[in-house]
Amino acid sequence: MKDSIRHFVSELIGTFALVFIGSGAILLTKMPDSNVGLVGVALAHGIILSVMVTATMRISGHFNPAVTIAFLTTRRIGPFMAGVYVLAQILGAMLAAYALKAGTPEALFEAARGGGQTVSLDISTGQAFMLEAIGAFFLIFVIFGTAVDPKAPRVGGFAIGLTLAAVILAIGPFTGGSINPARSFGPAIASGIWEGHLIYWIGPIVGGVLAAQIYEWVLIRHAIEPVDHGPVEPV
Repeated sequence: MKDSIRHFVSELIGTFALVFIGSGAILLTKMPDSNVGLVGVALAHGIILSVMVTATMRISGHFNPAVTIAFLTTRRIGPFMAGVYVLAQILGAMLAAYALKAGTPEALFEAARGGGQTVSLDISTGQAFMLEAIGAFFLIFVIFGTAVDPKAPRVGGFAIGLTLAAVILAIGPFTGGSINPARSFGPAIASGIWEGHLIYWIGPIVGGVLAAQIYEWVLIRHAIEPVDHGPVEPV
């Protein structure tokens, strides 16, 4: 039970930070004479994810239901603990969104839709789904390559944060670059705007699971046979 509480608190605080800082940056883009644009929003997300993953990596460091589900499908987390993680992520996202709602001007919060993401009218639902799935694929592929693989370079959350920032720079104008169901859920429930919300759940989960499966079963060497047999290739 104590271990579950540690993981719950870690995931809640990390997700709170991601949503609070990320949504806060989006709110700033709606202020008069604001000089915060796409680059500023991307950097805010990337920096906070990087430092929070680094700070909590020894305990958890997911902050994203798509990451947790990807770990679940590769049996790197059990069903009960996965539920603990997702519950903490959703609660953390909600608390962050409501904290911003309480601490910022009402008109600004409404204009920015609570700091949530929206799908551009220039793309279709299918295109939005594809972009979110690909973005999540990159994020979770990097997570496995830098934090899961036993031979991964130990760079903390730096590479993970950079990946999120890069994804937002690339697809932010089209979908917001959420690639995180909790990141979208918190602002949606606080603002009451659910437009295209299923895209932000299904897309990242599909992309994340695909990335995890490829890295787990193709790129990670799981065992070594005796020297005269050579290495066992992933199945």
